[in-house]
Amino acid sequence: MEDAMILLQTGKRLATAAFRRESICWSDDSFSLSLSLSTAAAAPPSTPLTESESITQLLSHIKLLLRRRAAALAALDAGVHTEAIRHFSKIIESRRGVTPQGFLSQCYAHRASAQRHAWRIADAIADCNRALALEATSIEALHTRASVLEMIKCLPDSLHDLEHLKLLYNSILRDRKLPGPAWKHHNVRYVEIPGRLCTLSTKIKELKQRVANGETGNNVDYYALIGLRRGCSRSELQRAHLLLCLKHKHEKALSFIDRCELADQQDIEDVKERAKMSATLLYRLIQKGYAEIMTNITKEEALKEQRKRALHDDNSNEDSSENVLFCSSASTTNPSLLQGMFCRDLSMVGNLLSQSGFNPSIPMKYEALSC
Repeated sequence: MEDAMILLQTGKRLATAAFRRESICWSDDSFSLSLSLSTAAAAPPSTPLTESESITQLLSHIKLLLRRRAAALAALDAGVHTEAIRHFSKIIESRRGVTPQGFLSQCYAHRASAQRHAWRIADAIADCNRALALEATSIEALHTRASVLEMIKCLPDSLHDLEHLKLLYNSILRDRKLPGPAWKHHNVRYVEIPGRLCTLSTKIKELKQRVANGETGNNVDYYALIGLRRGCSRSELQRAHLLLCLKHKHEKALSFIDRCELADQQDIEDVKERAKMSATLLYRLIQKGYAEIMTNITKEEALKEQRKRALHDDNSNEDSSENVLFCSSASTTNPSLLQGMFCRDLSMVGNLLSQSGFNPSIPMKYEALSC
């Protein structure tokens, strides 16, 4: 994009200088004649833009894209990932014309990196898929998707991407140049490839060892994939699943191609095929995660209901046992024991009254003193 802007600016400057040199040789009559002819002619309702106006509009659009990308990269480097996602989304979803294929692929790869740091796993995978559909040799998109898949413990797919990246590094070393034309901008330099290849080989061995130890695709963290916490409710799962299905359904898998200007229109079928295949795999992974989490929620709800029922049964058993003990104790009490306790209490009351100087006699019935 920067090279295109420089070329356009140079062409515009040369065209302006040539027009200025040509206009010096014109007389005043030439300008007045051209002006009168232009005013006399009936102007059509929508006049086509001249070449200079088209170049000016194209330059302004390129400058706008470059400014937004610079702001997005600055936010990404500063760690403000939501702001970086917002700027990249403005570039990707722009309606002011189409965006070049390579530039759009880089924006998708950068936005995927920002979404990975923001733990938007499904969106990060989708952006990597689009970047790789537009440019199959995107090193950053392959590396980001492999790391995201490793984050959710989807090790076989992560290992597949790392193997693909290793083949790409080997082809670069064999050809002694980065993929694509010489003027194409890359996020990695050729001298960095050998070191990256050694690090990548070590990483592949580590993942293979983990897979051999039993960490397969059955241990996928579907909660992180869908963006939920463990122990979430059924309504939270249904809401998150609905949003992901609306964003990553099959009908929208190819919509981003309409906003892209392909370098070769003959490659459009290959781009569509890669985009459709990767979107289908992601959609299946989301559906599998939804089914797995829904099963866990159903089990947790059944377990809670069972615990509640058991607690209710324990409370009812305790109440019944207390009633039985009270009735049995009341029925087995000795009557003579109660009479002795009454006489003892009565004598204690009499002693207290005598100590306090209360001498008047208290009339009482003798039947009550039959101890």
